[in-house]
Amino acid sequence: MSTMTFGRAINAGLRRAMDEDPRVVLMGEDIGKLGGVFRITDGLQKDFGAHRVLDTPLAEAAIMGTAVGIAYRGYRPVVEIQFDGFIYPAFDQIVCQVAKLHYRTQGAVRMPLTIRVPFGGGIGSPEHHSESPEAYFTHTSGLRVISVSNPQDAYTMIQQAIRCDDPVLYFEPKRRYHVKGEVDEASDPASSDMGAARVVTEGTDVTLVTYGPLVPTARDAAIAASDDGISIEVIDLRSLAPIDFATVEASVRKTGRLVVTHEAAQSGGLGAEIAASITERCFDHLEHAPVRVTGFDIPYPYSKLEFHHLPDLDRILDGVDRVMRRPNSLSGLDAPSTTEGAAQ
Repeated sequence: MSTMTFGRAINAGLRRAMDEDPRVVLMGEDIGKLGGVFRITDGLQKDFGAHRVLDTPLAEAAIMGTAVGIAYRGYRPVVEIQFDGFIYPAFDQIVCQVAKLHYRTQGAVRMPLTIRVPFGGGIGSPEHHSESPEAYFTHTSGLRVISVSNPQDAYTMIQQAIRCDDPVLYFEPKRRYHVKGEVDEASDPASSDMGAARVVTEGTDVTLVTYGPLVPTARDAAIAASDDGISIEVIDLRSLAPIDFATVEASVRKTGRLVVTHEAAQSGGLGAEIAASITERCFDHLEHAPVRVTGFDIPYPYSKLEFHHLPDLDRILDGVDRVMRRPNSLSGLDAPSTTEGAAQ
């Protein structure tokens, strides 16, 4: 085991993938000599050469189109989008070409392309630098979408994404880049399923589903709620497309209550899809309607306001109180009225 930061774990995973397969090439803005804006590719151009770690112009659509051509020639390109909000110039290439070429060619063409996207807020940056665009891509058939939350998954899942013959969007929560954790560098990426969710903490009262940047906050919520005698099962989805509904369903059948939390806006977000799907599957087991705790339906706010926008410990615990029908000082929603109490 080695102790390393989340960002260094991605670097180590990229290095191992490049060592093992000469078809792996990296592309992006300033990823070569500079090592990327977050230094995720630091040292890789020096060790593998400029022909495998390519600095590109500031042109996301052109980067993605070039990566498609390279994939056609049998390589396994890994593209870095510098910040989440700058993926939109490449959106047409991703949803119209990358996602559909395998289907369009009736399986004749594979598209083993990995797109790394630093995403989410919490680093004091404005719009275009703190956004959560993952739902746009989970809506598009033909794409796999994953989000990692800890150094071990960061190390393992970047290799799984590169080995995958499908196009994969790999969302990295940038506010976790400097968080340290243990990584087993000898582990075999093939020994685990990239599409499987992870049960972070087991519980019996509430199922709390999240991914990426909010996994540590959800774990903190489970610890805090235990002081009030509430047992929360935290699930880290890891794969956002496809979603491991079997794991979520099994948990909700046990707890009877579901809270979903993510940084992205609520309307049309993953929380809506999860709430609807679990309601269909577990309607007779639910003690309360699923609750979403999300970012607001607004453009990403200025840095001094972002922590009012991002779900925090208090807002998540409020969601837990709502499905438990417990009054609290934040919203007080679903608190039993005096009349209801008298009737019972």
